[in-house]
Amino acid sequence: MPEAPRERPGNHTLLHSFAGHVLARPKAVFDAIDGRLRPSEGSESLYTADSSAFFIISQGGWWYRGEYRIVPDEKGSNIEHYIVNVAQKAHRLGPVTGRKVLRHAPLAFERLLRQLRAELE
Repeated sequence: MPEAPRERPGNHTLLHSFAGHVLARPKAVFDAIDGRLRPSEGSESLYTADSSAFFIISQGGWWYRGEYRIVPDEKGSNIEHYIVNVAQKAHRLGPVTGRKVLRHAPLAFERLLRQLRAELE
């Protein structure tokens, strides 16, 4: 599978950001998120999972980029999630095209947190 670029392109817009906490060590959280997001072989999605930085990028379609950062603290891990419009052409259409993804994103992030807590805490 092709790697997602580590840097956001020059023309990008942050559309959503989320944060939550899990009482589990960063490696376990990283592995659990990576296991859920990693595309199958032959997928055209771009994907980068850097276990040393606890950073995952999933980029697909022409506008969507999802980033996950797992930040350790003394009680577990803070999880940060960003949804970024990376469309270079027709940039203003990214949020319109992705309105369903954006509308469901808060609930999807909360569901992810619940699953991680049930699995890892």
